[in-house]
Amino acid sequence: MTLRLYDTATRSVRDFVPRESGKVGVYLCGLTVQAPPHIGHLRSGVNYDVLRRWFLHNGYDVTFVRNITDIDDKILDKACEQDRPFWSISYANELILSAAYRSLNVLPPTYEPRATGHVPEMHELITRLIAQGHAYPAMDGSGDVYFDVSSYPAYGELSGQQPDAMRAAEDAPAFAKRDPRDFALWKGHKASEPADASWPSPWGRGRPGWHIECSAMCWRYLGTEFDIHGGGLDLTFPHHENEVAQSKAAGFGFARYWVHHGLLNLGTAKMSKSLGNVIDLAHVTAIGVRPVELRYYLVSPHYRSRIDYSDEALRESAVAYRRIEGFVQRAVERVGRIGAGAPPAAFAAAMDDDLNTSAATAVLHDVLRDGNTALADGDDDATRVALASARAMLDILGVDPLDPGYTGGERGGDLRAVVDALVALALEQRAQARQRKDWASADAVRDQLKHAGVVVEDTSHGPRWTIGEQD
Repeated sequence: MTLRLYDTATRSVRDFVPRESGKVGVYLCGLTVQAPPHIGHLRSGVNYDVLRRWFLHNGYDVTFVRNITDIDDKILDKACEQDRPFWSISYANELILSAAYRSLNVLPPTYEPRATGHVPEMHELITRLIAQGHAYPAMDGSGDVYFDVSSYPAYGELSGQQPDAMRAAEDAPAFAKRDPRDFALWKGHKASEPADASWPSPWGRGRPGWHIECSAMCWRYLGTEFDIHGGGLDLTFPHHENEVAQSKAAGFGFARYWVHHGLLNLGTAKMSKSLGNVIDLAHVTAIGVRPVELRYYLVSPHYRSRIDYSDEALRESAVAYRRIEGFVQRAVERVGRIGAGAPPAAFAAAMDDDLNTSAATAVLHDVLRDGNTALADGDDDATRVALASARAMLDILGVDPLDPGYTGGERGGDLRAVVDALVALALEQRAQARQRKDWASADAVRDQLKHAGVVVEDTSHGPRWTIGEQD
């Protein structure tokens, strides 16, 4: 494996060399759970799941950490608006997020820490920064603690910004800071905030600033230096810039590679909870697109490319996936359930080229074309080869139709089994009608299934059903 990744810190594609042979530590900035996730958030989980699957396929031992930010200004604002505990809002949205990831067959992380569970580590890190002259308590009695940007000369290098051109950090009043660009590490408790949203600290009761959370959790689960830090492109500044500053100022090596994915836009604007222009999983399923088809839509473009979302584009992608699914189903009927083989060299080369799933998907479609030709020609050996190769690629992309995550099993639950049973019952009723030569009743069953999104095709092996377009 000679993986090359675009590293935001160096603005170049670099050969990936793990810190420790055969092992990879990855930290993905997770969600702030003030609201249910939209599909832009889900893109993040899916993209880094593909990266993780590629490492696993190549024999790496992967420690994958994806955090939950369960306390911040927005969550506390909602708690006050709704007269509800902040942790109740956070946990409810975390459950929705977890269910969405499961439906998209995203592998569970090795660790999924919550910010509120790591306040002691934050205190230790802040204390270290103060002792080393990189942070200071506010002199206004607020209990705030700030990072001193001027004490870290490399500030701005990750995002490529010049400190003199930066605007003030907007996480606390500027008058309490030595420099308007200084950012909060710890926020003193305010009377307007929920009483349970604070912890004792050496600087008085308060709560963590946004940026210190991730540095503390990286340290706790991956040590002072690790391989890859990931997240959306919009997190590069200020969040990741501030993470780098406070972590390296504390003496940590921190992340060796910074990998950022592109944004998912709705119209001309980034999909954002604060803007209210979001498409969630419920909308996707309401327009007749299954989670596996959404995942295919999200993994097909290169992870660094921007996706301009539209219902039409999503439906077109879903139709393309159904053709993939159709080949797998027909091939299994013909030659049996073949396990995944080795992916083609061209697929591996594409994945090693900065995780180029766009080129990798093109290789997949070439194999499917050959597989369909083999099916049509009755060439069982070629069909087996194509099926094994296709399943290897589909597994790495996380969209194998035969994966237990979609068909029912340890990760997928038993929904597919229920659907199979119900469709089988309807097809049995249709078969009985056809035996009676009651063509009207048989056609009615077929039409009802089609209206529900199930397309029935009569084959020499009996009726076959797939998920298709609804009327």
